[in-house]
Amino acid sequence: MKKLFLAALVAGSFSLPAVAADYTIIAPANPGGGWDQTARTIQTVLQQEGISRSVQVQNVPGAGGTIGLAQFASQSRGNPNALIIGGYVMVGAILTNNAPVTLTDVTPIARLTGEYEAIVVPASSPFQTIGDLIEALKQNPGSVSWGGGSAGGTDHILVGQIAKAAGVDPTKINYIAFSGGGEALAAILGSQVSAGVSGYGEFESQILSGTLRLLAISSAERIEGIDGPTLKESGLDVVVENWRMVAAAPGITDEQKDAITADIEKLVTSASWQETLKTKGWQDTYLAGPAFEAQLAEDIATTEATLKDIGLVK
Repeated sequence: MKKLFLAALVAGSFSLPAVAADYTIIAPANPGGGWDQTARTIQTVLQQEGISRSVQVQNVPGAGGTIGLAQFASQSRGNPNALIIGGYVMVGAILTNNAPVTLTDVTPIARLTGEYEAIVVPASSPFQTIGDLIEALKQNPGSVSWGGGSAGGTDHILVGQIAKAAGVDPTKINYIAFSGGGEALAAILGSQVSAGVSGYGEFESQILSGTLRLLAISSAERIEGIDGPTLKESGLDVVVENWRMVAAAPGITDEQKDAITADIEKLVTSASWQETLKTKGWQDTYLAGPAFEAQLAEDIATTEATLKDIGLVK
């Protein structure tokens, strides 16, 4: 009887489901922003899909995500249940702030989503095409003012790359940084700047209503549903995508990294996640493993070169 019980126990053990991990996700920004939205979407989907039993989100804002990154790296070492959201803006912030902690101090897991940048002008603007804007930039770089997000961020990087591709000294660009999207949008609509730069989603409703004119988008190819040329079509060899990623703590084992990567793969292939991407207008840019690590290294190098061209990094 004892042997039968043990045999049944052993046999039954193989049919038990794997224990879902509990996660705490650091969103290194204030509630409501892109990183916070990403963290809370992951929280919802991981729990809805039964990938994780419990997911907590903590906001640690400041300095383009570098304050949260530093806290995460120091306090979460070896913790396989700790995750942090990051992205392209953080790459620039690390360089411009000369941050002591970088993305090499955590364990990158995957790129999740991306959004391409739009270059817009108010409907009343004399610039009808991106070519018109670039011609004015070439004639007098200072006369063309660009409104966008934080200095050294994705918007600023894009303008620097546009200038360089057009043969204009990037240090001469007249970039005006705004602390929030609403403030930048008001300046663009009020013709306080020549052109505006941000993620397409920030401008979509104004573009569709006709109050803003879309001059170009920073994708490699035209995007279905967006009526505007790419920068490459316009003769500027520039592609910029504001991507978001998830990373794990430093000091975890290879087995723990594999388990986290498997959970994230389940997340991004789930129906709930795919539906959320459509709802929020996020591009699915999932990339994991060595391919993501290589892409991340390339993006860091490109960003550093651009910020040096602009004069923000020595």
